[in-house]
Amino acid sequence: MSQVEESIEVRVPVHTAYNQWTQFESFPAFMDGVERIEQRTDTLTHWVTKVGGQAREFDAEITEQVPDERVAWTTVGGEARQAGVVTFHRIQDDTTKVMLQMDFDPSGVAENVGDKLGFVKRQVSGDLKRFKQFMEARGTETGAWRGAV
Repeated sequence: MSQVEESIEVRVPVHTAYNQWTQFESFPAFMDGVERIEQRTDTLTHWVTKVGGQAREFDAEITEQVPDERVAWTTVGGEARQAGVVTFHRIQDDTTKVMLQMDFDPSGVAENVGDKLGFVKRQVSGDLKRFKQFMEARGTETGAWRGAV
């Protein structure tokens, strides 16, 4: 297993950053390589990705969700193995630190080489930067799910 940890400060309140993160179907707007996410239940999502020419489909289950604090997940089926958590920290009333930690299991030669070269770390860093741009340009979330898991 490999691990990546990245964070970014976003100029929106904690509740706004958190609310947007619960809108999984909007992830393709800021996550490079994510083609589609379907929210199947309150805790189950289906992902379709294409990264580095590699197409993958997998299901992810939300294992913990605490409004304005954290969302944790693990894959439960399909072509990817990963688990992670994103946490939200108030810096100021209008600024949130978004921290993402993810464990993943690269498969095959290409993914293992990409992992060793820091591809996943750069991918996550880029995704967080695009999330920041998405949120700061909008100033508000596209929706919210405030349930706890």
